[in-house]
Amino acid sequence: MQDNNSEVQETKPKKEKKQPSIFFKVNKKGQHISGCMNFLRICILPFVRLVYPFRFYGNKKVADGACLYVSNHYRMIDPMYPIATTWEGIHFIAKEESYDLPILGAFCKGVKIIPVKRDGSAADIRAMMNALKALKRGEKVGIYPEGTRNKTNEPFLPFQSGAAMLAIRAQVPIVPIVMYEKCRPFKTTHILIGDPFEFSEYYGQKMTDELLAEADEKLRNRMIEMREAHTKMLAEKKKGK
Repeated sequence: MQDNNSEVQETKPKKEKKQPSIFFKVNKKGQHISGCMNFLRICILPFVRLVYPFRFYGNKKVADGACLYVSNHYRMIDPMYPIATTWEGIHFIAKEESYDLPILGAFCKGVKIIPVKRDGSAADIRAMMNALKALKRGEKVGIYPEGTRNKTNEPFLPFQSGAAMLAIRAQVPIVPIVMYEKCRPFKTTHILIGDPFEFSEYYGQKMTDELLAEADEKLRNRMIEMREAHTKMLAEKKKGK
């Protein structure tokens, strides 16, 4: 007779830990909401605006639904500007290293930032695919095509590829945002928000590297024109005094 203690007990397979969704929840109004980002809007943005005041020129509010925010980049607080234009969540595409920083890493997870390496690796491709999925779900994505913060005296750094490709493949409008200058404590920064536009002339085409580079250049030129028009407006305003 076999000893009961010697019987082999079948072990149940461990349940895999459920991974958190990379997308935002949808409320009853159909808006894609981020609780963490709403906390920033209500509790942190007023403090930021007190220390680093800013003024919007152009569209102060962006319609609900999918769009791609494209902006130049000076400071770590730059995401606050697009955040202030909507009550929906925005997936910002940021360097993967941001997740390794103690406080910033927790913030990145909370607001569902999409990490990217920008080296052509599998992680880079996965980031672009996640951004594309988010846009096709009707969510908002923010990208800084310069790839890093601008620490030079030039208004723009060269653009890296990716922004035009996302907008064309997802067929969503681009909302261009131009920070006229670097923000400084207690000095009002001018934030230019352009009209949403689409690269509809490229829809349905087979996008080659040449066409994507052409679209990226059009995007950069539009943002340069926005800054030049604002410079002209300020000059005329000064003459009128």
